[in-house]
Amino acid sequence: MKTVYDFAVKDRKGKDVSLKEYQNEVLLIVNTATKCGFTPQYDELEALYKKYHADGFEVLDFPCNQFGQQAPGTDESIHEFCKLTFGTDFPRFKKVKVNGDDADPLFKFLKEQKGFAGWDMEHPIAHILDDMLSKADPDYKEKPDIKWNFTKFLINKRGQVVARFEPTEKIENIERQIEQLIHQ
Repeated sequence: MKTVYDFAVKDRKGKDVSLKEYQNEVLLIVNTATKCGFTPQYDELEALYKKYHADGFEVLDFPCNQFGQQAPGTDESIHEFCKLTFGTDFPRFKKVKVNGDDADPLFKFLKEQKGFAGWDMEHPIAHILDDMLSKADPDYKEKPDIKWNFTKFLINKRGQVVARFEPTEKIENIERQIEQLIHQ
């Protein structure tokens, strides 16, 4: 059975990184952007990383400019922004495409494993996204494509995709599942 360990990605300097390097760790793979309404989630991601990193948890950050051109700049300028603004220490990779024919193979795999998980409609941005996406494609909810920045995929210690969280998901819900996987 295929797992995330079957994939290699590029670090922000363009060097190949096998995801086998993260075997036996719980991973949260996230497509991010620096100029998005969800960008403050970097604070939450860094807090999770600091809290659970010593227990075998990694956040893998993949900037993506496909949603509203909200990740402009070079890989290095994005990295510097995240370090200076949010103090992030977790690994950041080369900017990727997550949807379309030229989507990164890792993200194609992630979407095959877990389709759209639905919005938390209590989140103030959820209605805006739902309206915008519904106008563009009335059937968008039925498709596995990533809908926006800060979509998160949770990976267990065996490299299997166990959950997908849309950007409106409360961090507490994500943290509960991370804790469960760490202690399995």
